[in-house]
Amino acid sequence: MDPSEQNKWKKAAGEAAAKLVEDGMVLGLGTGSTTAYFLSALGRRLAEDGLRITGIATSEQTATQARSLRIPLTSFAEHTELDLTVDGADEVELGTLSLIKGHGGALLREKIVASASKRLVIVADQSKLVERLGSLVAVPVEVVRFGWQATARCLAKLGGNPSLRLGNDQKPFLTNGGNFIMDCAFGPIPNPKETAHHLDHVVGAIEHGLFLGLSSEVILSGRDGVRILQKARS
Repeated sequence: MDPSEQNKWKKAAGEAAAKLVEDGMVLGLGTGSTTAYFLSALGRRLAEDGLRITGIATSEQTATQARSLRIPLTSFAEHTELDLTVDGADEVELGTLSLIKGHGGALLREKIVASASKRLVIVADQSKLVERLGSLVAVPVEVVRFGWQATARCLAKLGGNPSLRLGNDQKPFLTNGGNFIMDCAFGPIPNPKETAHHLDHVVGAIEHGLFLGLSSEVILSGRDGVRILQKARS
């Protein structure tokens, strides 16, 4: 895939999401390359339209970009419920709109923000769309550093084939919360709810990257332009 073409898709999705923001909203500001385009478009709306909003960032990276764009930031101490969160995804399952997230390293904060939101809108390009979660990427699991080897053993028993994520310096990658991430290569997951249930009960695992039943809609951009995906009715 041509990276420049993919970036155009990401930009189109991000700009479409920025149009959903209304005056007075409290926003969740996601993390990732597609969300960065949303933030840029949101910053322009604040400057040009006089839009008044506040946001809670899901990562230090996002907070830094928001400040550079003069997007006001707040915290859960002031707002425990958010009107709208816009975030990206590593995989989007067609029909259910279930997600795998966390390859940017912010999955714990992203899930906290998503869970506190009235509406979660995902921005993604067409390369992220899959028939079954786990087809393209591993499931990230954020784990405490103490005893991570024992946690990895438990994840292996679940069939996750876990590997400790490393940074560019070849040292263990650290999340904003100071934790490690184990990337679990389950392969295509036949029953994500069951897998999520097992991951929820692994001692030492803080959170996992299966985001099930959280997304309201997906703004998907690709060769055919921008389209909105809704959950299939059960």
